[in-house]
Amino acid sequence: MSDRAAVLLFWSMKKRQVCWSHLQRAFVAFSQRDGPVGAWGRDLVTCAELVFGYWRQYCSGVLSRKRFEQWMEAVRRTTKQILERAANAGIARVSGSCANMLKHWEAMWTFVKTPGVEPVNNHAERELRRLVLWRRRCFGTQSERGDRFVERMMTVTHSLRKQGRRVLSFLQECLLATLAASPMPQLAPPQ
Repeated sequence: MSDRAAVLLFWSMKKRQVCWSHLQRAFVAFSQRDGPVGAWGRDLVTCAELVFGYWRQYCSGVLSRKRFEQWMEAVRRTTKQILERAANAGIARVSGSCANMLKHWEAMWTFVKTPGVEPVNNHAERELRRLVLWRRRCFGTQSERGDRFVERMMTVTHSLRKQGRRVLSFLQECLLATLAASPMPQLAPPQ
């Protein structure tokens, strides 16, 4: 699950799902423009609404997997037609974005054919939320050393909280182990 960042292009599109929340935000931005871009944007927003609506119906058991896949096929066709029109229009800040979406086409629909894959990365974003809020409140770090410290402390605290372990107790054990030159406590849960 990812966005469409260029640094992620090394991943196989067949093993990837592009987040539909990110796509929907781009479609909404298009819809707020005048002319054909606004019309395409509104049509793409409708497609995204159908994606989310059909997904909710599938998750709640209203739609079978087979019916879900059939209904999504119509949304796929319509979405592709609109993106192709917009990509070929030569409109700054729109055509390139739509061409990029088409480049990620296969990864936009992994959730339709692969059980267990969701159309959004809300779980991953929730997992990162605490770090994002910390960075905003503390204005980040000022050095490479500070970056490493924050990365490691955030990893430790998040891992321990997910395991239901106490962060302060773990850090105290680490300090005592360092002073005693004894083995460090393990961050990974016991097997």
